[in-house]
Amino acid sequence: MGTRLAILGAGAWGTALAVSAARHHREVLLWARDAAQVADMQATRCNARYLPDAPFPEALRLTHDFDEAVAYARGPEGLVIIGTPMAALGNMLQSLPDDAAALWLCKGFEKGSGRLGNEIAQALRPQARNGVLSGPSFAHEVALGQPTALVAASTDTALAEQAVAAFHSDSLRVYTSTDPIGVEVGGAVKNVLAIATGIADGLNLGLNARAALITRGLAEMTRLGVALGARADTFMGLSGLGDLVLTATGNLSRNRTVGLQLASGKKLAQILQDLGHVAEGVYSAATVLQRAQSLGVSMPITEAVVAVLDDRLSPAQAVGALMGRQAKAEGSAF
Repeated sequence: MGTRLAILGAGAWGTALAVSAARHHREVLLWARDAAQVADMQATRCNARYLPDAPFPEALRLTHDFDEAVAYARGPEGLVIIGTPMAALGNMLQSLPDDAAALWLCKGFEKGSGRLGNEIAQALRPQARNGVLSGPSFAHEVALGQPTALVAASTDTALAEQAVAAFHSDSLRVYTSTDPIGVEVGGAVKNVLAIATGIADGLNLGLNARAALITRGLAEMTRLGVALGARADTFMGLSGLGDLVLTATGNLSRNRTVGLQLASGKKLAQILQDLGHVAEGVYSAATVLQRAQSLGVSMPITEAVVAVLDDRLSPAQAVGALMGRQAKAEGSAF
């Protein structure tokens, strides 16, 4: 018998992974909190709000009964995938029994506590099997079966291999990592850097500026990750460089869109209202900076993004502040 897969959260990303796994003849149970949403998806056999052009395979089942979803994926053959935003991760983990292995999809630091998902899991269910599934991936492309590569990261190597068995297919490659901290830092910081790149592109600063931001942003990401205990080489992989390039340059990126619209003069509140989806970089930026400062890690691009989001600097002023910094050796720490 294969892995019993329950995906908690029927947003775009949770739905896309459910469709991808079920398309390859693996029974998947997709949970949504809203009974009306589940009824609508049952009737239309698609997620009309997020992925209307990705029909549900026959193997994809739906429920709004949380206990049913968790019970389905308990035990050694089960796997729970948490597809909620970072703000809800703690509550979801706390609701799971210790014998339910869990991977989460959200990318960011928890607002307030500043914790990564791995740190939240260690505090709430230290005896359980936990990990993260991340990498450069737009939900729409995964749902349509376009080629994508992800990384399953956990200190529990068997759990990471279980994720490979659950999701690996001819359109979705899943690699494993034993560095969940690095994978999570990459997934969190790239969203902030995508806002910066969107601002630069929105100001028509050119491709040279974009390349510089991505490269120096990768250096910021790596410095923070290493300070938190990650391996430096993780940031040259899928969840570091790969996810950064995708989110900073792809037109489907919500965080890049935020940057583009900030550069046009639009106010943040209006941007988020029009977006209609969570842009995690907006909520993570200040927390990323706080953790960096507490560790003595310099992150000038992140600092500039926070100043723009807080309306303390205009996008043009933030660029000026970055370009006016003192010249340094490329490999220097600051």
